[in-house]
Amino acid sequence: MADVHFYFDPVCPFAWMTSKWVRQVQAARDYSVQWRFISLRLLNSHIDYDAHFPPEYEAGHTAGLRLLRVAAATRAAHGDAAVDRLYAALGAAIFDTDPVPDDDAARRGTAGFVAPVLAGLGLPAGLTDALDDPGWDALIQAETDEALALTGKDVGTPILQFEPPDGVAFFGPVISRLPADDEAAELWDHVIALARFPGFAELKRSLRELPRLRALGVADDEVGVQQDWHAGSRRQKR
Repeated sequence: MADVHFYFDPVCPFAWMTSKWVRQVQAARDYSVQWRFISLRLLNSHIDYDAHFPPEYEAGHTAGLRLLRVAAATRAAHGDAAVDRLYAALGAAIFDTDPVPDDDAARRGTAGFVAPVLAGLGLPAGLTDALDDPGWDALIQAETDEALALTGKDVGTPILQFEPPDGVAFFGPVISRLPADDEAAELWDHVIALARFPGFAELKRSLRELPRLRALGVADDEVGVQQDWHAGSRRQKR
């Protein structure tokens, strides 16, 4: 039984930053994490992207769904541990690399992007077939619905459930900077203390710094520009 269920979309920078923090905690504590799926593209399937989101978001969210299909196929064939390794490798390839000039967000959902990641993990290249296979979408939708059933719908990614299957779940924690290794577990303890109090519902602000990620052009010694997010989303209109 996992100590934490972590619902992720591989193209979400905040999910990636939180996952890196969770991995710090895992290194310091005996925690087990099951990486589960939440698709921003399916979550926003009813939204007119052109009217509500910045221009690159539809391509990015669609790439995220395509990557989750590969993750679902990976889990089916190779188990949860392979999904753990795959998400770590995909996140590093997407976010912990220097910005690519005039990069197309859709590129991340292509076989050309995914195949080298799979090869580096020793996973079969044939898993790229899942990119174009909507047969995996029902499973991804079911886990997306599962995450939203735990938190309510006015949320974004990541979603974490503590001490599943009966423990409380929240959107976040959303962080823009990684804590130092010797502070990561302490910060986690504070979050767990809140999560274990049965009356705790929400602690929130919509202002966020752009995460300290190389792909976003924010160095480890810089503070990202502050943005105003609404319900965990960059939607321009409600």
